[in-house]
Amino acid sequence: MTIEMNRRALVTGAGSMMMAAYASSAGAATTPGLIKPRRLREGDIVGLIEPAGFTDDAFDLDLVEDTIRAMGLKPKRAPHLVDRYGYLAGKDADRASDVNAMFADPAVSAIFAVRGGWGCARILPLLDWRTIRANPKLLIGFSDITALHLAVAAKAGFTTIHGPNASSSWGQYSWDAFRAVAFDAGTPTLTNPQGHEDRLAQRIGRVRTFGSGITRGRLLGGNLTVLAALMGTPWLPDFSGAILFIEDIGEAPYRIDRMLTQLKLGGILDKLAGVVFGQCTDCGAAGPSYGGFTLSEVLQQHLGPLGIPAFQGGQFGHVANQYSLPLGVPAEMDATAGTIRLLEPAVS
Repeated sequence: MTIEMNRRALVTGAGSMMMAAYASSAGAATTPGLIKPRRLREGDIVGLIEPAGFTDDAFDLDLVEDTIRAMGLKPKRAPHLVDRYGYLAGKDADRASDVNAMFADPAVSAIFAVRGGWGCARILPLLDWRTIRANPKLLIGFSDITALHLAVAAKAGFTTIHGPNASSSWGQYSWDAFRAVAFDAGTPTLTNPQGHEDRLAQRIGRVRTFGSGITRGRLLGGNLTVLAALMGTPWLPDFSGAILFIEDIGEAPYRIDRMLTQLKLGGILDKLAGVVFGQCTDCGAAGPSYGGFTLSEVLQQHLGPLGIPAFQGGQFGHVANQYSLPLGVPAEMDATAGTIRLLEPAVS
């Protein structure tokens, strides 16, 4: 196997396709400076927060709590969980207070966001970062929760999990992936589910490679729109040497182009060791596609010239089943195989 040094990563060629394997964490190395929350155990109390959009249907919240119980955990509602203020789940101060309270509560082992929406960025200056740093706990969620994940990475330095929200469907694929990371302290290889469609060539689970090879770096990212909106603020961590993972929903290719251009002009793309673009739900052009670029063409234009491993199609984003990505944890990415392997546990 030929070994060559690219600009920011040691690339060891295109590896073979790896099966998902939840490996033992025994003897795994620990990255200096990375704080790891305690792993989840059956019977733990976990907090439910809505730091962005609201849920106004009691049936939906009952289903959320039953989902948490099915995990073997005990749900605890934040004081303002059922509040509503316009399109937000309560006023900024109240949503921030719920986040602060859950981190401060010694009985709460982890915190689940019920849903995303919009509003997490509004509460970042109102959070008690001294208390949050002193009480590292797993924060689980995706979409707008990206703002909290990135802010924790920047201001508190402990691991959080980009994974299903509490109100997600939590199919077997999602549950197995989450349990391996959060409960078992495993180091899984994250790979897409295999398609079983009645067609000669499967569409489900396919990846598209823009830069081949294998690279290593710590995982950072989340929703592209939210990440781009935090550019120029103090709430972004240093992306030097990171593997960036991004996803989105309802964005036309030209808007994905605009946001990736923003990341390029802001210096983020040139710092990376690798890029994984996940699922972009409903991201097609509104009109005839012959008049513009497709999403894959936009990604090729931005990711191809970076000279680093990069691929599209990772199983995360606004989809029914997704794997759990722990922010800050070192990982090895095979852009040809379309896999991400955790190099050490996300929890202690």
